[in-house]
Amino acid sequence: MSEIQSSTSPAIQLNNIHLTLSSDAGEVNILRGIDLKISRGETVGLVGPSGSGKTSMLMVVAGLERPTSGTVRVADNDITTLSEDKLALFRRDHTGIVFQNFHLVPTMTALENVALPLEFAGHAHAFEAAREQLDAVGLGHRLEHYPGQLSGGEQQRVALARAFVSEPTILLADEPTGNLDGQTGDTVMELLFDLHERKGTTLLLITHAPELAKRCDRMLTMADGVIAADTLTNGA
Repeated sequence: MSEIQSSTSPAIQLNNIHLTLSSDAGEVNILRGIDLKISRGETVGLVGPSGSGKTSMLMVVAGLERPTSGTVRVADNDITTLSEDKLALFRRDHTGIVFQNFHLVPTMTALENVALPLEFAGHAHAFEAAREQLDAVGLGHRLEHYPGQLSGGEQQRVALARAFVSEPTILLADEPTGNLDGQTGDTVMELLFDLHERKGTTLLLITHAPELAKRCDRMLTMADGVIAADTLTNGA
């Protein structure tokens, strides 16, 4: 890992990020030179048409996709230099991720799903912390239920609790309400912003809804693998 920088350094910094992937039709340029800084505790909404590169950029920030060129600094670390094993540990310690699909372990209860990252980290009070986080998302009465016994909204709240249980520096959310009805999606988003407010976590949110992006401090618009617009909002 690189040396620790001052506390004023960005939470996320992308420098000239390119991502080129192979396909049957040849190479495809997914990201075409992304430069981006996100401050600590800042909320950023990311919008743009399908295929514009939103999810690919989030995957690069998460260390789940390695850029073809450029550097990615997250929480004072150049993650482009880390091995796969060190990246996994880095994500465990610093990054929470919420996807459109809930990615819960179907054979584990809600409590076990939320405790899982802390158990991997050897946390002595994993289940106590998991209970507290499930209480925070209004699921203290569903601890022993399996994902198949929960509604879509409840499953996404479990996923949110799991993402926050290790108190990550960075939260990455990729269309977290995409599989939910409007009312349930609104509830999940309120929880997401409430957890951010209470923990001060830096948030990068991909959404198809500009009104959600405008609740963030900034709204980025992607098109054809580049950031086409970077707009300050009023957070309303």
